Amino acid sequence: MPFATLNGIQIHYRDEGDPTGAPVVFINSLGSTLQLWDPVLQHLPSGLRILRADMRGHGQTDVPPAPYAMGQLVKDTEALLDHLNVKDALVVGLSIGGMIAQGLAVKRLDLVRAMVLSNTAAKIGSPKMWDERIEAVQTKGLAAIAPEIMTRWFGRDFQARPEMAHWQAMLAAAPAEGYIGCCAAIKGTDFYTPTSGLRLPTLGIAGPEDKTTPPDLVRETVELIPGARMALLRRAGHLPCVEKPVEYAQLLTDFMKETGHV
Repeated sequence: MPFATLNGIQIHYRDEGDPTGAPVVFINSLGSTLQLWDPVLQHLPSGLRILRADMRGHGQTDVPPAPYAMGQLVKDTEALLDHLNVKDALVVGLSIGGMIAQGLAVKRLDLVRAMVLSNTAAKIGSPKMWDERIEAVQTKGLAAIAPEIMTRWFGRDFQARPEMAHWQAMLAAAPAEGYIGCCAAIKGTDFYTPTSGLRLPTLGIAGPEDKTTPPDLVRETVELIPGARMALLRRAGHLPCVEKPVEYAQLLTDFMKETGHV
């Protein structure tokens, strides 16, 4: 599995599919690794170049001391795309990944030709909420708070399925320092003004059972971008790519066809 030393850290990434194909970049959620996208990839059209990475402080990427700034996370993705000579990508960002996607599009529109903002917003939560989350991780540890976070990540149907244990274990195994660092990045981010200046094809995706970024919050952000549209995945929560991978992949495929990406 390849690594690249960029922006002062070693980043773990995967560059798969057709190296000459249309690039699709996936950016993970808080507390997850690049495996977040495994359920979706098999349902996408053939001939794509698929790029994903563990963000700063997560998975096999380096874990520098917290806190992190959103600008660092954006720069990490920017540096990786430049390193791999990727341009004009469809960027799919979920949760904090959607914030990174917005920041990347504002900074480097040459890298982003279209964008999927999944279960995300220009601003997520309040500083108080993120301070409380950071304190909980510091005092109790991620494993202790993981069961409660699962109720925010997943809808009722998925919570009853045995495979939820895999995703809870992934969160519990996340480096606490990296998780806290990214919480600080979200806490300090308000993209309402820069995102409202974007002009590119954009699809919003939301889950009605998402307690972290409910549909109205996602819609509010998507509507900042003229011509953007919104899709709801029924009976899904914060990670519809895990809960409804076939339907999620179909939304991405339809959007790629609409925008001429495939």
